[in-house]
Amino acid sequence: MAKDESFDITTGADLQEVANAINQARKEIGTRFDFKGVVAEIDYEHGTNRFVLHAQDDYKLEAMWQVVAQRMVARNVPLKNLVRGTPQKASGGTLRQEVTIVQGIEQEIARKIVKFIKEQKYKKAQAQIQGDAVRVSSPSRDELQQVIRDVKAQDWGIELKFGNFR
Repeated sequence: MAKDESFDITTGADLQEVANAINQARKEIGTRFDFKGVVAEIDYEHGTNRFVLHAQDDYKLEAMWQVVAQRMVARNVPLKNLVRGTPQKASGGTLRQEVTIVQGIEQEIARKIVKFIKEQKYKKAQAQIQGDAVRVSSPSRDELQQVIRDVKAQDWGIELKFGNFR
C-alpha cells in the first residue's frame, strides 16, 4: 500500500517581527511633526496576540494605523491577520483601538476549508482539522499540489501558510 503524503494549512505571524515592527512604528511616530504634543501611543506586551493604539482623535488613530501597517508589511507580517476592533472612547476625549493578531485558524474557517476540499471531489485527498490547523493527506503529490492551488485561489479572510510536507 502506498504511503500517504500530507501537508498542514496554518496561519499566524512571527511575534518577534510584530514586536520589531511596533518598535519601529513607535520611533517614527515619536519623530513625526504631526504627532508632537498629542497623545499617540502603542501599547504592546511582547508575546501577546494583541496591541492597542491610543490616539488624540480619529485622524491621528488612522495615521498611526498607516504607520503600523507599513512597518508590518516591511517585516512580512500579513495584514490579513491583524483584526482591528472598533475605536473606543478613552479618558480625556482620546480614542483606543485594540488590534488582535490572528495566530491560528478558527474552527469556523477550518470547517469551511475542509468542506471546500471535499466539494472539489479530489480522488483521494482527505482533509481533517487538527487543533488550529488543517491537515490534508493523499497518496498523490500531484493531487496535493492541486489542493494547494485551489485553496490559495480562494479568499479565506486570513493569510494561509502551507507547510510540514511529509
